[in-house]
Amino acid sequence: MLRLNTTDAGFKVAFERLVRDRRESDDDVARDVQIIIEDVRLRGDAALADLTARFDRHALASDADWAIGKDSCREAFDALNPDLRAALELAAQRIRAYHEAQRPADRDETDEDGVRLGARWNAVDAAGLYVPGGRAAYPSSLLMNAIPARVAGVERLVVVTPTPGGTVNPLVLAAAHLAGVDEIWRVGGAQAIAALAYGTERIAPVDVITGPGNAWVAEAKRQLYGVVGIDMVAGPSEILVIADGHNDADWTAADLLSQAEHDPAAQSILVTDDPVFADKVADRVGVELAMLPTARVASQSWDKHGVIIEVASLSEAPALANALAAEHVQLAVANPQPLFDAIRHAGSVFLGRMTPEAIGDYVAGPNHVLPTGRRARFASGLSVLDFMKRTSFIQLDEAALAALGPAAVALAEAEGLPAHARSIEVRLDP
Repeated sequence: MLRLNTTDAGFKVAFERLVRDRRESDDDVARDVQIIIEDVRLRGDAALADLTARFDRHALASDADWAIGKDSCREAFDALNPDLRAALELAAQRIRAYHEAQRPADRDETDEDGVRLGARWNAVDAAGLYVPGGRAAYPSSLLMNAIPARVAGVERLVVVTPTPGGTVNPLVLAAAHLAGVDEIWRVGGAQAIAALAYGTERIAPVDVITGPGNAWVAEAKRQLYGVVGIDMVAGPSEILVIADGHNDADWTAADLLSQAEHDPAAQSILVTDDPVFADKVADRVGVELAMLPTARVASQSWDKHGVIIEVASLSEAPALANALAAEHVQLAVANPQPLFDAIRHAGSVFLGRMTPEAIGDYVAGPNHVLPTGRRARFASGLSVLDFMKRTSFIQLDEAALAALGPAAVALAEAEGLPAHARSIEVRLDP
């Protein structure tokens, strides 16, 4: 774990190194993914079967080996413990309500020149949703991806999810039932992304692929962007906790480890103006780790990527936060609004001591699929808009063309495009 202090002579260099640190795929991953993508593109289902047997130890032989039916999803939902079913339903309800408010409105208006202008929003026809398996089998991720797609109006929802050793997470199936997923395919990794992009004999291609995954999944999405749309290229999870010394050190330690347990490459950072509190948190992280079932992963993350930054005043924190542009920023102070007002780059912000980031992972409502790796400088979290596209439209009558046409002709001629100019001129002087 790295300790930094903004008053130290070497802080600027050390902090810049932290900002530039890449915890994502390397050249070897990129090469491997390129080979996998090309294999799936050329051999389709045969490539999927070979790669699934190799990586997931699951044979794709019969139809039941390939896909999971809606009946199985319904059975998994009905079999849930009532409290867990109620929790899943609450999460779905809140996610749906939040995302329904994101639906954009169409525009249709006529300006003072008599030109009808506007834009119409339509959903993509089909969306592919990647749901991790293995270490990360999360029903919450399925809800966060599928519900915005349904709210957008996507007609065909396709889930791909690895089932290592043939094991299926019943909670994922229950979430798929609740979200109204149409297809679930038992394939994962870069090969699943390639199948969604190009299509195979069994799996029809989609228009947009969303959802988190490992480095191979992220790299496959990066390489296939343009063949399909994607939500983002997501890397390991991140949390930045900005806290004063009036917090409970146990709470803060738990907050930091809530992201560290995701992945050995995840990063947890604490910024505080109280060195005594910093020491307490560092100590309590060790205590929490000793009790944590996910301690092996969380320890690797904290030991290699964990950071505590001491500042003279929390007024310095927003500048640090904006440079880091973290996935999650937690403002554990009595009055978080001034800090929030100064933070411009963050995937999602959690305000106040009683708002742990983990509440946003499940039931708050906003999407938990968020930009990582400083991409919050230019990207946003998953939303309804990721499943929609805007088509503009224009309508002119003779009077409107007479008002605008001469200027358009002048610009076309200035650009050396006479055919452009003529297509307008023939209508101005028939």
